Amino acid sequence: MVARIYRPAKSAMQSGRGKTKRWVLDYEPDSPRMIEPLMGYNSSQDMNGQVRVHFETREAAVAYAKARGIAYRIIEPKERKTNTMAYADNFRFDRQIPWTH
Repeated sequence: MVARIYRPAKSAMQSGRGKTKRWVLDYEPDSPRMIEPLMGYNSSQDMNGQVRVHFETREAAVAYAKARGIAYRIIEPKERKTNTMAYADNFRFDRQIPWTH
């Protein structure tokens, strides 16, 4: 039973950074999901897949895992690159990329 500790990335449907500042501890699946023959749903025998615990800091998540004897793996977040540019830069005469219609 190995747990992952990570900070979730924003979803493609988000424009802001909501729900990306907290750290999450969840368990990696022990067994693969199977398709239930009657209804066709995906099912699993692993109940730890439903457990997701949120923490304010990475250190709190690691302390939680150590206190309960849970093996864990930390996934470092990838920081977002932002390209700050003023609106007036679109109309500069010395642009690197020519502006055309």
